[in-house]
Amino acid sequence: MFHLFRKDIEKHCAYCKSGSVINEGQVICSSRGVVDSAAPNNKERRPIPMNVSQVYAVYFSATGNTRKVTTTLANALAVSFDVPLEVRDFTLPAAREEAYEFAAGDLVVFGMPTYAGKLPNKLLDFVKSGFHGNGALAVPVVTFGNRSFDNSLAELCACLEGDGFHTIGAGAFACRHAFTDALANGRPDSDDMAELAKLGSAVVGRIVRMTEYPAPVTVDGDADAPYYRPLGLDGEPKVFLKAKPKTDLDKCIHCGVCASLCPMGSINPDDVTEVVGVCIKCHSCVRNCPMGAKYFDDSAFLSHRAMLERDYTRRAEDKIFTA
Repeated sequence: MFHLFRKDIEKHCAYCKSGSVINEGQVICSSRGVVDSAAPNNKERRPIPMNVSQVYAVYFSATGNTRKVTTTLANALAVSFDVPLEVRDFTLPAAREEAYEFAAGDLVVFGMPTYAGKLPNKLLDFVKSGFHGNGALAVPVVTFGNRSFDNSLAELCACLEGDGFHTIGAGAFACRHAFTDALANGRPDSDDMAELAKLGSAVVGRIVRMTEYPAPVTVDGDADAPYYRPLGLDGEPKVFLKAKPKTDLDKCIHCGVCASLCPMGSINPDDVTEVVGVCIKCHSCVRNCPMGAKYFDDSAFLSHRAMLERDYTRRAEDKIFTA
């Protein structure tokens, strides 16, 4: 079993006293691969072909769910390999003013949300140019709001492979939709965490057995496919690219939280009723306003949201890929 929240693993490798239980008598040891938990004790540590020296959690997360999925998995991997964990959160504009360098020996869990079936288009150029893997291993993960992840995971895998990373596993995880609590509210939940644990266990198993870099992980979707066209209640495409959040002045206390957390830096901090730049409909302002003063009233947007609430209430399944 791959432990997401515990460091006090009940059974350990008899050689180095670390590892994750996979069955009654064996553990995955970060140094030796699959070993017998009852093997004779030997403190000598042997090198592994692909040593992990650092784990990173890298993500864009406007409403917090992608952050939760990414950091939970990254933390568990860091515990399994007994190495440090560092976070690279590039949600806000200031974090996208520099490029990020990684190296062989790094294991990077890279998380992105799904927007219209792909990666957010306003972030795509930075994902392609702002990260340099230099031989690092990567676990791409995407989140989606209970409809479908469509082609977002394929696009993220292609970007990371193009950036010099070697993908070793991947996953898509359903989370509460940014637009509405009616879709996947409370997710990621315990069942999602169990799927996340399966992905982590598979990644550990692959790494400790590696003798050379693997072929890129194969996932569902087409990295070059077009974006999903949002539909309304009438089944017709709805265009709301220019829709921007409104402010209820009876509720607003002018705290500036919405402006400080806008991933595009588009809300005027001196007058939060003004959206002076592009809006990607991430709903960071809506979700984070302490007074519930932010909202959307665009008719095309509202029709699309109502369609989602009508047609996608079933529980969408997570999906993991490890080969």
